[in-house]
Amino acid sequence: MKYFYSFIVVVLFQMTFAQEQAMFYFDNNKFELNNTETAKLQKWISENSASKILSITGSTDEVGSSGYNDTLSLKRVGYIFNQIQGKVNIRADFKSISLGEKGATSANKAENRKAIIHYLLEKDLDKENEVLGIKEAEPEVIIPEDATLEEKVKLSKVGMKIVLKNINFYQNTFATMPESQGTLYDLLFIMQNNPELKIEIQGHICCIDKDYRNLSTDRAKQIKRFLVYNGIQDYRVKTKGFGVSQPIHPIPEATPEQAAENRRVEIEILSKTR
Repeated sequence: MKYFYSFIVVVLFQMTFAQEQAMFYFDNNKFELNNTETAKLQKWISENSASKILSITGSTDEVGSSGYNDTLSLKRVGYIFNQIQGKVNIRADFKSISLGEKGATSANKAENRKAIIHYLLEKDLDKENEVLGIKEAEPEVIIPEDATLEEKVKLSKVGMKIVLKNINFYQNTFATMPESQGTLYDLLFIMQNNPELKIEIQGHICCIDKDYRNLSTDRAKQIKRFLVYNGIQDYRVKTKGFGVSQPIHPIPEATPEQAAENRRVEIEILSKTR
């Protein structure tokens, strides 16, 4: 079973409402339990075979050097682990925490010589990640390259970027060429039919070392002008120019095709309802 030891200054493990803990106490300078505590541990094991252990924390009193106490609490954790291994379920990312004398929180030295098992009861295992504050990874969104712009926007999540295909400008200007009209009206249609959709239009240029004339920003603003002129509220459309700071291919580009891919307009989804 994979586990590792961590030496820390403060307690790393924050207990939540559904986590349980069991404490076992050691005699002075001992890392094995006496007969009374051994019986207590065995009883706990028999009652918790279906529970799941999250971590074990060991501590000592303040007698002795800090180095000695660190080692002693480490041995206490290891002893408890060896007793429960194979008898109680243990998380794959189980943590073994050695506090040494830093775990001495009681004025009674005997109460500081302990190991604490943090665990979940069987009834709480169905919400294990929720209890531990672990968010399940969302499935990766795969958008087909040949999907329409409307389909891409529908499939996208907030933060995703979509290249606007066939948006072209006259050389060294922000005036769009006639072949751009189809994509512009597609975008307008999408904005009209998704009133909660907010986007940022992002301009990129190619072929030079710096956007001296801020052309990438002007091109993004030109797309916004089209949308606003046709009734889209100003606040729903932001603009930004990236110049040549985010090329798809290294500059200078090796081919005209690479230059065309660097010279692009994208939209980033800022908010949407569906």
